[in-house]
Amino acid sequence: MAQSTLLKLFAALMLLGSTAQAQDSTIPATRHTDTIVVGAGCFWGVEKRFEAMDGVIDAVSGYADGNGVEPTYRAITQKRNQHNPNNHAEVVRITFNPAVISLTTLLQRYFEMHDPTQLNRQGNDIGTQYRSIILTNSQQQADSARQVQAAYQLLLSQAGYGAITTQIKPLREFFPAEQYHQDYIAKNPNGYCPDHSTGVRFAGDNKSQTAAVDNSALLSGKHILVIDSENYCPYCEKFKAEVANRYQGDIPLHFRYASAVNGLTLKTPTWATPTIILLQDGKEVFGRQGYVNPDEFYLLLGKFKLGDTEAFDVAFDKGTDGRFCQQYEIFKNTPDGVFTDKLSGAPLFDTRDRFDSGTGWLSFTKAVNGAVIEKPDNSYGMRRTEIRAKVSGIHLGHVFNDGPNGRPRYCINATVLDFVPRAQG
Repeated sequence: MAQSTLLKLFAALMLLGSTAQAQDSTIPATRHTDTIVVGAGCFWGVEKRFEAMDGVIDAVSGYADGNGVEPTYRAITQKRNQHNPNNHAEVVRITFNPAVISLTTLLQRYFEMHDPTQLNRQGNDIGTQYRSIILTNSQQQADSARQVQAAYQLLLSQAGYGAITTQIKPLREFFPAEQYHQDYIAKNPNGYCPDHSTGVRFAGDNKSQTAAVDNSALLSGKHILVIDSENYCPYCEKFKAEVANRYQGDIPLHFRYASAVNGLTLKTPTWATPTIILLQDGKEVFGRQGYVNPDEFYLLLGKFKLGDTEAFDVAFDKGTDGRFCQQYEIFKNTPDGVFTDKLSGAPLFDTRDRFDSGTGWLSFTKAVNGAVIEKPDNSYGMRRTEIRAKVSGIHLGHVFNDGPNGRPRYCINATVLDFVPRAQG
């Protein structure tokens, strides 16, 4: 073959290769992503949980699978449509990258995040709009959904659950929900995530807790129980970051899934996460569903730990200990150590900064760095500076300018403090 012919053939092959590369570089995004529509009760939590998964590109709340009903929140929630089999379902359209998260994994997480054995409801949300449903865009998706459902049915049956009610159907049309429903949980940071999951999980998922959790330690004394979510819950994460991670109190704090509260006597439903339950000898004394901020948490804890006492009045009603009260007499000569917040356990004052002011209240020249906050107090016709604990927000006392050698005098109520001796060594 002549050299010129070889050159022409080589050039043609190069052109073909470059054309193929150019075509590949312009492959539509649909070649690299896929979508599926699912319903698992209220779409707020479902949307947020899928959005938190690696490989999920977008999750949009909406309506689908209805006939003769307007695809709006107002229409589908009307009483006349509550049991209408032709009502739209609250659903979420998930756009995902199959190279990062497979359809099988996505569907496994879907079944795990709700109770698919409940018909036309999830917990207290009752109606056909809350039905469990998978709406597919291909026969391949439908086959995968049925395979995952069959596998999950085996696991549910072994755990004592009944038949799965999830419908698997082709998607006809998806209608995005109103804008205020999109990213609803992110827009409303002080709420809870409805968590109706069964606690039954596919093999290999190490997050699972089961009813075999040992709760015997919670059957004696006071305990704080937090019902956590088995799925992603931003309210739970917020509670951990703002409250639980800073708590150092002497009443133990425990996290449990709703499926792992065996042996405890509870009155408050556990499907909302987080749910805060205060236990005495394994029995609920107080319960609160949903996220609580630090002030709300410590008020609840104060009622539980302090009850109707002088300490509660000081902490939450800006009361004042009596001069030379019993707790003052105990604390005025304690050995080397740190005074802590009676509720949060956070260090507040050090014995090295204590002095005898002769006033009948504990006095310090300074607080532990960053432990307290100061607020103007103009009550009773006086101008004073109030001292509050930074972590719990409880009232501690006041600070004045008449300390020794021109230093401040932190005048502190003893009844809202605990004492921890300094470690030796």
